[in-house]
Amino acid sequence: MKVKLKPFLNITKMKILVFTEKPFAQNAVKAIENTVNASGNDLELVERGTRADLLEAVKDAEGLIVRSDVIDAEVMEHAPKLKVIVRAGAGYDNIDLQAATDRGICVMNTPGQNSNAVAELVFGMVVMMCRNQYNGTSGSELKGKSLGIYAFGQVGRNVARIAKGFGMKIEALDKFVADAVMEGEGVHPVHDVKELFSNNDFVSLHIPATAETRNSIGYELAMMMPKNGVLVNTARKEVIDEEGLMKALEERPDLRYVSDIRPAAAEEFEKRFAARVFFTPKKMGAQTAEANFNAGVAAAEQAIAYLKDGWNKYQVNK
Repeated sequence: MKVKLKPFLNITKMKILVFTEKPFAQNAVKAIENTVNASGNDLELVERGTRADLLEAVKDAEGLIVRSDVIDAEVMEHAPKLKVIVRAGAGYDNIDLQAATDRGICVMNTPGQNSNAVAELVFGMVVMMCRNQYNGTSGSELKGKSLGIYAFGQVGRNVARIAKGFGMKIEALDKFVADAVMEGEGVHPVHDVKELFSNNDFVSLHIPATAETRNSIGYELAMMMPKNGVLVNTARKEVIDEEGLMKALEERPDLRYVSDIRPAAAEEFEKRFAARVFFTPKKMGAQTAEANFNAGVAAAEQAIAYLKDGWNKYQVNK
């Protein structure tokens, strides 16, 4: 997508709107306020707002910072002055990129700010499943086991770093990352998703939800996993073919599935497979005080830099 950016105006003050249905931590809010104020711009903060609140508040905003809030064409239609949207986090499928592109709005994310938090949660869930959810029975260890990482971005690299501490063998698949980069971090590159699943005791998903990846992880791939395989999803709910995965879990009593995104059919998963599945109540990968603070401040700094001189290093709708 080619973006024709809106021209920058010679204005000393611009309005940056922070709209979050799920608020930032208070220390993050304070840091965002300080950052925006120091830049000479104006900040409006709307927490736990409704859709109507968003449509009203965005009318005179040049910059918009959000978390998981849906920013679609309707929102942009209500924001004639809007120049930049920053998603405080790595994923950005809650923002209509084409609508932004059509209106000359730059969309950025804040890659890396949440990555350690997500990676640590991966291993929190993995250890819990290896120890049978701490039910008192004998479990297994991670040392010497193999881990496949599907997408080797910032989160995937942090997962690899932690896996080394457990003494695991590590493979990764990412067509956008050169083999030499993976090898330089002690990770064996693979080039086929079937190979990734068939080779590894654990597979950790970090792929975005795209036309290519939606419903791509299901029966066939799960059935390729070695005995006692564990599939970990801290990516997106949409990448899982839930019906296919349930079929695999039914046919393979040794398989397990954990995720920080509750599936649409979570109750059926839990009823049928009990201790072999685990889901957090809501998406929790980035839910740490540190990640919350880092992503919020980074989003404010990026919005300010863009409004000041067009800095757009993390633009996602190019």
